[in-house]
Amino acid sequence: MSDTNLPPNLATPDEQRYTNRLSQETSPYLLQHAHNPVDWYAWGPEAFARAKAEDKPVLLSIGYAACHWCHVMAHESFENERIATIMNLHYVCIKVDREERPDIDALYMDAVQALTGSGGWPMTVWLTPEGLPFFAGTYFPPEDRPGYAIPAFPTLLLRLAQFYKTRRAEVDAQAEEFRAFYEKRGSLALPGLRNLPIAASEVDLSVLTTAERNLERAFDVTQGGFGGAPKFPPAMELEFLLRMHLRETQHPVRLNRIQLAGTKANAPELTPLSIVTRTLDKMAAGGIYDHLGGGFHRYATDDHWLVPHFEKMLYDNALLARVYLHAYQVTGKERYARICRETLDYVRRDMTSPEGGFYATQDADSEGQEGKFYVWRPDEIAAVLDHDDADLCMAVYGVTPQGNFEGSGASVLHLTRPVAEVAAARGISAEEAERRLADARMALFAARSRRVWPGTDDKIVTAWNGLMLRAFAEAAAVFDSHTYMEVATNNAAFLLNTLRTKDGRLLRTARAGKAHISAFLEDYACLALGLLATYEATFDARWFVAARELADQMIALFADDAEGGFFDTASDHEQLVGRPREITDNATPSGNSAAAEVLLWLAALTGERGYRARAETLLLKLAPLMAQSPRGFGNFLCDLDRWLAPSQEIAIIGDLEEPETEDLISIARARYRPNSVIACAAPDDLLANEAIALLAGRPSIAGLSTAYVCTNFTCKLPVTDPDELEEQLGDR
Repeated sequence: MSDTNLPPNLATPDEQRYTNRLSQETSPYLLQHAHNPVDWYAWGPEAFARAKAEDKPVLLSIGYAACHWCHVMAHESFENERIATIMNLHYVCIKVDREERPDIDALYMDAVQALTGSGGWPMTVWLTPEGLPFFAGTYFPPEDRPGYAIPAFPTLLLRLAQFYKTRRAEVDAQAEEFRAFYEKRGSLALPGLRNLPIAASEVDLSVLTTAERNLERAFDVTQGGFGGAPKFPPAMELEFLLRMHLRETQHPVRLNRIQLAGTKANAPELTPLSIVTRTLDKMAAGGIYDHLGGGFHRYATDDHWLVPHFEKMLYDNALLARVYLHAYQVTGKERYARICRETLDYVRRDMTSPEGGFYATQDADSEGQEGKFYVWRPDEIAAVLDHDDADLCMAVYGVTPQGNFEGSGASVLHLTRPVAEVAAARGISAEEAERRLADARMALFAARSRRVWPGTDDKIVTAWNGLMLRAFAEAAAVFDSHTYMEVATNNAAFLLNTLRTKDGRLLRTARAGKAHISAFLEDYACLALGLLATYEATFDARWFVAARELADQMIALFADDAEGGFFDTASDHEQLVGRPREITDNATPSGNSAAAEVLLWLAALTGERGYRARAETLLLKLAPLMAQSPRGFGNFLCDLDRWLAPSQEIAIIGDLEEPETEDLISIARARYRPNSVIACAAPDDLLANEAIALLAGRPSIAGLSTAYVCTNFTCKLPVTDPDELEEQLGDR
């Protein structure tokens, strides 16, 4: 494998005659541009001071290391001396890594979407010296192209520079419109919300069932997932539907359902679980899943999960590992456990630093070509495997002379037919075929490892590490895996030791021994979630204590006591043109939905109603939007389900090394219980009994390991027998 610390697309020795300010940065994305002829600044007061002094507009370029089209625009325009000369002459140029600065990214993505109707990366925004946008877009080609509506980048640079000089009143008017827009954007007083007479008694299960119906309407009954191409893995929506499955199996809800396989009268009807399993099965069979190395690519460019956009993001794999884990708990199907394990094993192998942090992304490109590392031609497979195994492998994984990837003759591996069907056609058993395919995958993985690897963005992002920490911790508990437990605890310790200042403030990112940038709401909330999951996997109270400390800091620094909810930036954060507040769940849970989940979890463990009240205020305000637009509120819907569900707290008193205690813990973990919390401690564990109210005042009975179950603030009698605990939990 190539050096994971080497960012992709570094300049050649000849190109390194240019060195700009970005050479002093730690972000791999910024370092990719350190030898551009563009006179780049990193975001900061120096750039804006120069823009004001010289009365020049600011050209802001935002992207990230694994972004294919960011690389394309960099090569076409930012490495081009003629275009760079125009940029340097007329603008002060700023480059931002969106993964380091989600606050800046969110603010100016609003401008791109307002001006163009869509958004994406690379993001290109023209600003006044005060930081207000007056023009914006995404990718711009280096020259005019027939049939391409977007103007050439140098043409646009010259036009907008002239526009700024000669029509300043129009520039200022546009900028002031955005100033007013940002003032409203920072408020929870969104259009329509103030006029909705929402009270606690009116937010009931109908919000959840309406959201479920709207997801059903958007569901692709043939290929799984929601909507058409491009198709993104909908992990949070699937988590919500697993919760709805649990509700409907415990308390059936009658809905007017459509049928899963079309309009045939005898076709099975669509249910929350069938949506989940069809989507998970289709994704796991498609090219979006890496069948050799494990883990998921960012999204599929088609509607049937075949050809992916090949970058791998830490957060996608964290969210998907969890939903496959939960599907395994619900269905008992080993195939979901296998995908979860393979995804986590990929992260453990390729995306984990020696110190225990998780890397941010792996690039889509290698040797300047997207997907080259991952695709296969028949002759390449034949060079690795013998004839019969090569034939079997190509039949199962859809490798043909014609190929399926951009007319290259290469194929993205995907499962075309059930293995048993392919085996039967060749006169072998399914078991033999599976064994030979497992050996073939190992051989092909070894051969692929000798190729030029995609670059790895090896910075550590706190929020995304929190999501992956949670996935490892939950998998450690479900699979009783010491390996996953060790990964989780190493990561938790690394984050708390490395990503905090001496006064306890959290930082956003670390790389090459340097941690910097004040953390955002999502960093506090996602890390707290990961630590709470680590507590429930290990029952080591230090993780709970750290999570609660972060949550209390989060409230102090980010809470909006006037309207409820949280801002994305801390009260003492750098002042931008607006204070961002994201409420929708996108590729990751919004900081607000993650915060609400932390508060509900802590309320159950501590009994502190103040935590629950803060979450409640936010959930009540956003419930109407969740019902109507569930695809933008997947994690929020999970929060709402948790808030509406009967609370269930399980406290176990006993020595963790004793088999009797382990038996009670196993019963508590045996089922999918998304709305339960579990605490456990030995009777003499003073830290746990003092820190976690759920454990306080609960003695062991007759010196035996003892379980206490409380539901809706009513406690059952303590039990020492696993069968009795199983009955109290409703598993019998």
